[in-house]
Amino acid sequence: MAHAVLSASGSKRWLSCPPSARLERKFPDKAGEAAQEGTLVHSLAEARIRHWLGEISENGLALRIDSIRHDALYSPEMGEYVSEYVDLCIEKINEAQGIALVEERLDFSRWVKNGFGTGDMVIIGDGVLEIVDLKYGKGVPVSAESNTQMQLYALGAIEQYGYIYDFNHVRMSIFQPRNGGLSTQLMSVAELLAWGESIKPIAELAYEGKGEFKAGDHCRFCRAAAQCKALSEYNMEIAKLEFRDVDLLTDDEVSSVLERVDGLVRYAEKIKTFALEEALKGQRWPGFKVVEGRSNRKITDEAKAVKLLRKAGYADDVIYKPLEIQTITDLEKTITKKKFGEILGSVVEKPPGKPTLVPEDDKRPEYDPVQSEFEVMEEEDQ
Repeated sequence: MAHAVLSASGSKRWLSCPPSARLERKFPDKAGEAAQEGTLVHSLAEARIRHWLGEISENGLALRIDSIRHDALYSPEMGEYVSEYVDLCIEKINEAQGIALVEERLDFSRWVKNGFGTGDMVIIGDGVLEIVDLKYGKGVPVSAESNTQMQLYALGAIEQYGYIYDFNHVRMSIFQPRNGGLSTQLMSVAELLAWGESIKPIAELAYEGKGEFKAGDHCRFCRAAAQCKALSEYNMEIAKLEFRDVDLLTDDEVSSVLERVDGLVRYAEKIKTFALEEALKGQRWPGFKVVEGRSNRKITDEAKAVKLLRKAGYADDVIYKPLEIQTITDLEKTITKKKFGEILGSVVEKPPGKPTLVPEDDKRPEYDPVQSEFEVMEEEDQ
């Protein structure tokens, strides 16, 4: 599959740091299991919606689902989350009473050279075109508000369908079933076109690999992060405070550290991973060497080990662990989230989370120590 130099999914990064788009292409794309899992989820969702639309037969759907279920990454939990997304799309299609397009290629090259992407679900109704994007990741919540990926998709939809259908607004919806659910942003066609014109000069710089390197939160998934000098300098600014007594830092300095500390930890881990990978290829880092790490002993043949222990006179209660219930996460994956709630809802509780500092735009309500203490007292009284 072809990948655009200026991808919609990476737009937050290249709009913030134009030269990163070309720099990234010098590094391998190490998409891991999460990316493969996302591809599988989209394949399942596409098959189910196309079947509902009458685009594939019952037999065709059965064959696709059977193939997906044989994938090692498939789980009943995945099927349940896809059902939530499919139900959402069907509801939106029925409400719009318009045109429904699945996995639609959207070309926004009028604003971004050779720019294109894929809209998971495009629904054209009376006065409003909607783009729905399914995100299966659970590590980082993604909001539709000011989401440049969705706004580029919207521009592509306007370019392709604005002259054919009568709509003056675009609704951009992101459904992230494992992290936040549904979020939506509505923008007028005029607003989107104005935004598209405003990013044209930045996109031109990014395509040419020009412009100024700028580090920030957008660096999180950049393939060049481990060797980026701008990111290193950005993170190392915290080191300027190293010899200061924390009690003597100003409020702004403390906030500055809080803003960057998580990124600094991730950056340090990327450096360690990169350095080890290169060392294993023969790179010598001054002052460091590769050694064999610690390892744990393991039994290579459990059945044979049990026989030997029994032969030596040991009973099963010595050989085996007592039965232990699976974790909540593993149980949900095995029996599905819905059945888990139906069967075990009465014996599962979620205690208050530990207080933690987060940015002000975090969606969670602000911590109230009085209310939290009141809830704990209520639970103890029951």
